[in-house]
Amino acid sequence: MIKLDKSLTASFDVDPQCGFTPLCPNELPIAEGDLIADELNAQAEFAQCRVVSKDCHPAEAPWIANSPDEIMSPVEGDYPNLDIKWPAHCVVGTKGNTLIPGLPQESSYDYVVEKGIDPLMHPYGACFHDLSESKGTGVIEWLIKQKIHNVIVGGLATDYCVKTTVLQLCKAGFKVVVNLAACRGVDNETIKLACKEMQDAGVVLITNSQELECK
Repeated sequence: MIKLDKSLTASFDVDPQCGFTPLCPNELPIAEGDLIADELNAQAEFAQCRVVSKDCHPAEAPWIANSPDEIMSPVEGDYPNLDIKWPAHCVVGTKGNTLIPGLPQESSYDYVVEKGIDPLMHPYGACFHDLSESKGTGVIEWLIKQKIHNVIVGGLATDYCVKTTVLQLCKAGFKVVVNLAACRGVDNETIKLACKEMQDAGVVLITNSQELECK
């Protein structure tokens, strides 16, 4: 069992949006991505505050792939905060931008991170707007202000936005627990690599929220 002091713990839902699930098959559908709400809600019971991050992308950007062949190919040009191309996803004002069914309304969260708004930036982690991690989203500072020491993380996708967010939180000095039952990933091999990278950074991985206990 992982014992946590609830008064010092936050629960972090990373990008649990319809655009990353089969509910939006033309975006970035991750298998079973729409089935993590119950575990995200369960882990929140062990925290005194709850955070959610969202991709809030524009409809047009240099990183958007115009054909399947372009997906995951390098973004050409002078774009230091873009790396590879992705299908359009989580565009503001569309279903893909909304939270998956079963989660609270955004207004019920204690802090909401909106990232990826700038068409010239495509961040993965929720703590910074840019790939060089110099422009903070404010969530680290907010967690510190709340006197948070521990962060329980779940969301989409394990091998991209979850991993990057977790590593950013670790660098900021938080003790991080990743609830794998509240996550889904893109590819089994990159999920394994992501889990190893997180563990090497000192992250505790749990199979589900039943492994958590309040002190």
